[in-house]
Amino acid sequence: MSSMDFLEKLLSGAEVEWKPLDEVLVRTKGTKITAGQMKELHKDGAPLKVFAGGRTVAFVDFHDIPAKDINRQPSIIVKSRGVIEFEYYDRPFSHKNEMWSYHSKNHEIHIRYVYHFLKLNETYFQGVASKMQMPQIATPDTDKFEIPIPCPDNPKKSLEIQAEIVRILDTFTEFTAELTAKLTAELTARKKQYNYYRDQLLNFEESEVEWKTLPEMALDFGRGKSRHRPRNDPRLYDGNIPFIQTGDVRNASHTITKYTQTYSDFGLKQSKLWPKGTLCITIAANIAETAILGFESCFPDSVIGFIPDSKKTSSRYVEYLLSSLKSSIKSETPYGAQDNINLGTFEGLKLPFPPIQEQERIVGVLGKLEATTNSISERLPREIALRKKQYDYYRDLFFCFPKPAEVTV
Repeated sequence: MSSMDFLEKLLSGAEVEWKPLDEVLVRTKGTKITAGQMKELHKDGAPLKVFAGGRTVAFVDFHDIPAKDINRQPSIIVKSRGVIEFEYYDRPFSHKNEMWSYHSKNHEIHIRYVYHFLKLNETYFQGVASKMQMPQIATPDTDKFEIPIPCPDNPKKSLEIQAEIVRILDTFTEFTAELTAKLTAELTARKKQYNYYRDQLLNFEESEVEWKTLPEMALDFGRGKSRHRPRNDPRLYDGNIPFIQTGDVRNASHTITKYTQTYSDFGLKQSKLWPKGTLCITIAANIAETAILGFESCFPDSVIGFIPDSKKTSSRYVEYLLSSLKSSIKSETPYGAQDNINLGTFEGLKLPFPPIQEQERIVGVLGKLEATTNSISERLPREIALRKKQYDYYRDLFFCFPKPAEVTV
């Protein structure tokens, strides 16, 4: 069914009238409050929500805000600076005075119908805001914005049509929220399960296995090299030799498959090329992050390279070991020091190494558990994107009202 066919069936030949927002809703002001006051007044579990720009909110007691500035009607909150967007809220609230909100005293207007239409047009308001030095809109921008009112001569039918559109769109919104909550809870449970089994599988008694240092289990072990040449030397870069950094390690999932910088042949002479399969361990900024090289690469002295002796261990086993110990390694960083540790921390670290066959079994079990966790992690954003696409499709369908020539959106 086309959008026009759907609307014709819904409207049954009735007309649509476009009216400015300030003719159908009541605009309310906010309260004079600063970000510092919001932080000071905030109490977990307090009943009154106070909105600021973006995602900033505070929960306060009713006596913390002047009674005249408390809105108790289901409303559309206009976030008018920085991030321009609309939010619906149906419990008592207030907001900073540079923002404003709308509620309905007209029983012929469904407030969530207007909310869905404004969400459809958020990009329009963001475009208006972008013309200012700091993105922002003013009250006339929303007051004079026209919205479609179906069947204006038949209030009962008009409200029925609005309510039906809201019902369908809210169903998509609620389903998306429920699905997100379900998948998020499942993902949290899987991560907890994975961490539990990882820690159990890698928990050995002193006498059960050999305890060795990483250098004892490695063919090569050490920091990346920079030969002390300044990193801003332009001769080092813009070649075809991969050069990974701590962020590339942090953002990888087990295997580093991408890099953001390259070394020149001159840079290679100042550094060292580590082979594919090297385990990389960060010792600066985000410490004790680990990932395995998926290609030959150089890296700076803020990264340790570990090339395993394949007769004794594997990069994947050591990576699992270090990930299970990450919290305790980080806790060794001296209070007040820069967030880094040195090579000696890992050189002297005694780690459990059972026979190589047992290591391989542990890696296999953890790999399967991790694959299940990752499948949920990957499914979550895909499902949310799909549901949003469905919502957007039907919202566009429902609001495809014919506009008179003089109406400009």
